[in-house]
Amino acid sequence: MRRRTLVRTTIAASSLALIATVAPAAAAGPVSAAPAGAVSATASADDDDDDRKRSYKRIGYFTQWGIYGRDFQVKDLDTSGQAAKLTHINYAFGNVSPAGKCFVGGPAGEGDSWADYGRPSTAAESVDGVGDTWDQKLAGNFNELRELKAKHPGLKVMISLGGWSWSTHFSDAVLTAEKRKAFVSSCIDLYIKGNLPVEGSRGGDGSAAGVFDGVDLDWEWPGSAGEADTPYRPEDKKNFTALVREFRTQLDAYAKSQEKDKAKRKHYDLSAFVATDPKKIDAGFEVRKIMRDFDFVNLQGYDFHVSGEKTTNQQSALYAKNDYSVDQTVNDWLKRGAPAHKLVMGLPFYGQGWTGVTGGGDGLNQPAARPAPATHQAGYEDYKAIKKLVESGTYKVHRDRKNGHAWVFDGNTLWTYDDPTVLRAKTEYIREEGLGGAMIWSLDGDTADGELMSAVDRGLKRR
Repeated sequence: MRRRTLVRTTIAASSLALIATVAPAAAAGPVSAAPAGAVSATASADDDDDDRKRSYKRIGYFTQWGIYGRDFQVKDLDTSGQAAKLTHINYAFGNVSPAGKCFVGGPAGEGDSWADYGRPSTAAESVDGVGDTWDQKLAGNFNELRELKAKHPGLKVMISLGGWSWSTHFSDAVLTAEKRKAFVSSCIDLYIKGNLPVEGSRGGDGSAAGVFDGVDLDWEWPGSAGEADTPYRPEDKKNFTALVREFRTQLDAYAKSQEKDKAKRKHYDLSAFVATDPKKIDAGFEVRKIMRDFDFVNLQGYDFHVSGEKTTNQQSALYAKNDYSVDQTVNDWLKRGAPAHKLVMGLPFYGQGWTGVTGGGDGLNQPAARPAPATHQAGYEDYKAIKKLVESGTYKVHRDRKNGHAWVFDGNTLWTYDDPTVLRAKTEYIREEGLGGAMIWSLDGDTADGELMSAVDRGLKRR
């Protein structure tokens, strides 16, 4: 790729460190990363012009459940400064029913309509400073996202369908053309048209109209294994392509029906979260075909190794020999026909961690007893919590300057994560390789003042 050596030189000159967040796990196993090409370390004037003209996507996931234990509200996107630096918010997640339809509500663990549009916000919790009333048709996260968009014109909100736990019924839902049409129609009706089920005074036809600006497909994974209860079939690959085409067709048709003047017609974005493992790419994605209909795809740039493994390792390295890495992921999508400007690099705002680490040294690539204790779930921790560990002085920061990753170790417990310096190297890589931007999982892992989001924003601007 162009100017790969420039990126490596920058990494070597920088002090690197890593962050953390939690997202769907990738399968572990070695793959061969493409080597860096020899290129000039001096960018041309034309390259400078390209950077100034480019508008990079800055996509952040907001988790439905984060409003509870993490107490991360939609308003925090505003007060942290994150919202002003984002182009898209992906709302995680929308579920797919056994009947193959988009739905909200349902039994515990299968939906949370209270968080989505039922829960009233006080004046202190509300983006606009006005508390919700009992009789308004839209409350909860959806209403706060609507208020956030009003405060930040141009900010888009996408509904992300699936995720690691809610991809269970995707394969069944797309088996036939009839099922795909009904599935897509149900999603557009619920989220784009905003026709929510009536629950007490909430919901009704059009109650959430205007909240969502597109659809993000987080099927993990078409054609290969995901969570234990998620079925997959060889025909998922062609059915996924057909699903993407059906979404593009129906979204465009709805936009046309709402505005006859093509120049004024709203465009609904269509994206997906896609795999890093080459075997999963080949099993589930007809890359050239799907990229025609997607506005962009978000590459898995983390969970290359996870705390369930018995040996400590990197989880989000920019480069790695004979292993998963950001560079390997980008190259694997490019060589299968994806255009660079539609590839958005995934970044973690969390870390993977191990405890009971033996073998001495800096702790990396050493045996470990189990996932490390953490605030919400063993084995992963928010960046803001890892930062406090470093500031306590009990953990030493270690960096692989050549390969662009870092970790902290106290002699027993190790966390691998991204910090602002690592993100500086990664955002420079995005600019140098002509990628589409950066995606974050997830925004609640950042500090209260949005330290990591600010680092991503600065890095995607010409310095």
